[in-house]
Amino acid sequence: MTTVANFGGTSQYVDLDGPVHWVDFGGPEDGPRVVLVHGLGGSHLNWALLAPLLAKKARVVAVDLAGHGLTMPEGRKTTVQANTGLLGRFIKQVVGEPVILVGNSMGGLISLFHTAYNPDVVTGLVLVDPALPMVLGTRPDPTMLSTFFLYSVPGLGERFLAKSKTAPARRQVERVLELVCADPGVIPEELKQASEHLIGERAKVDGLDAAFLAAARSVVFTTSKRGAYFAAMGKIRVPVFLMSGDRDRLVNVAAARYVARKHPHWRYDEYAGIGHVPQMEIPEVVSERVLAWMDANRLSTSAS
Repeated sequence: MTTVANFGGTSQYVDLDGPVHWVDFGGPEDGPRVVLVHGLGGSHLNWALLAPLLAKKARVVAVDLAGHGLTMPEGRKTTVQANTGLLGRFIKQVVGEPVILVGNSMGGLISLFHTAYNPDVVTGLVLVDPALPMVLGTRPDPTMLSTFFLYSVPGLGERFLAKSKTAPARRQVERVLELVCADPGVIPEELKQASEHLIGERAKVDGLDAAFLAAARSVVFTTSKRGAYFAAMGKIRVPVFLMSGDRDRLVNVAAARYVARKHPHWRYDEYAGIGHVPQMEIPEVVSERVLAWMDANRLSTSAS
């Protein structure tokens, strides 16, 4: 596939109990290894704007988790736990050395749990609006709440997804951007077109709705287990950079602020007027700050 050709990435596949799609964005061989991990319903395209900027100083790859992007389920589970295991195998078999994990949304959740329980293969962790437990007393976005309620109910979730896919691919892309971006107008046209193309490719494959719903329900379940989630955070010993857009409709910024207060040694940046995907809305700002954080924590050279 060449869905990322215009963004400087090369599509690859590796067999991890079935084909796993990943994208090599290149970068200096002596730079640190960075693995980008997308969110629920996302793909390698979520990193297409940020990855080339990071690749100026790091060797950057993005992986499509099972059931997402161009990694079809192939009989594999798509839960948070299963994709955490898949990420670990990808790091071991494809990268082959310790990495800096950069995860957005569900990908942040997965990256955090992988870091907590596999400290020997992660040198740094960047959490970009990660899925987090809700803070008591905050009011979730009504659209987000109703959407995840539908996802969680057997039967309703299936019908809701089927109905949403009757819209043209372009409208499906626009709906997602309206949910995750504070200003969808900043997303380049070529990225929207690449997303449309990906929807077309995925429409040829059966079983993806079930895979998505299993992942969505797993995210809801995992974030509801506050004790286990915060225990995992407490195990992390590598440098952490947490960031959040203050207009994130999916993960209320109050949750990020709460985590930042609990972990004052983590770096925390908050972006005014930005939604759930800062790496797509303000890639230049995110890349500048991540690379500076890497330098400050001496992560700017390869661990090899």
